[in-house]
Amino acid sequence: MKVLFLEEEIEEICTDFRKAKKYFGGSDILARSLLGRINYMQNADCLIDVIKMPQFRFHKLINKGKGKNLEGLFAVDVKTKIDKWRIIIEPLDDDELPFDNVRIDELAKKIRIIEVKEVSNHYE
Repeated sequence: MKVLFLEEEIEEICTDFRKAKKYFGGSDILARSLLGRINYMQNADCLIDVIKMPQFRFHKLINKGKGKNLEGLFAVDVKTKIDKWRIIIEPLDDDELPFDNVRIDELAKKIRIIEVKEVSNHYE
């Protein structure tokens, strides 16, 4: 699968162990897990391969009135559900554009491009 990144800074955090470790406050475990998740996604054939990995805990994000528009965005855990960190992704079509209405159940086997929007603490 092709993995794009919203910003260069996000790409650096997701692909450079030292930068990931610094981002996670010195945690080797979270840095290795993040790079492992990104590597897995890059080597997956399509999004269904990510969805089928239970430890990724792929889930749709829901607007809860906190000022962020999360429509069409999904997340996977950086390490585990217990950890507060997640990777926010957006599925893209073959032209690298967001879908108007993401019907993930119907499209997961066809989605071969995603964009990493952020790596964030979901409690902030």
